[in-house]
Amino acid sequence: MKQLRLGVLAGLFAVAGILSWGGARLWESFGTLPSVPLAAPIVLAVIAVVLTATALSLRSRLRAQRERRPGAKGVEPLMAARAVVFGQASALVAALVSGMYGGTGVFLLGSLDIPARRDQAIYAGLSVAAGIGVIAAAFFLERVCKLPEDEDENATPA
Repeated sequence: MKQLRLGVLAGLFAVAGILSWGGARLWESFGTLPSVPLAAPIVLAVIAVVLTATALSLRSRLRAQRERRPGAKGVEPLMAARAVVFGQASALVAALVSGMYGGTGVFLLGSLDIPARRDQAIYAGLSVAAGIGVIAAAFFLERVCKLPEDEDENATPA
């Protein structure tokens, strides 16, 4: 399984933002721009909380397992792998969605004097912030589930 790369996520964010900004300009020239839903930042924030809670739970269970505490519940490797895949998929989707709302938010900055547009820009900004939270939580989860490096690989042969 490959690790998340910040460059890939930033590229997805930028491409989605540019396309969204251009799409918003085009859409505005033909009619009314679709609204940014209030649920967007809420859903992204919930995903970030779920990823963080999963990472914290796995980290404490792995620590207890390493310290050989009595009654410690182990972590099944397949469960950890599924958690990492969920985190990676969430980060990719969050980068795309955040870029989309970021581009729309940048477009909306030109009309902040209209109260409805100002609210939409705020929702878009909150969506970007929540998307960044999802990405940070995914990186944290990936770090928690990373296997320790083999010390034998780094040793020089005698």
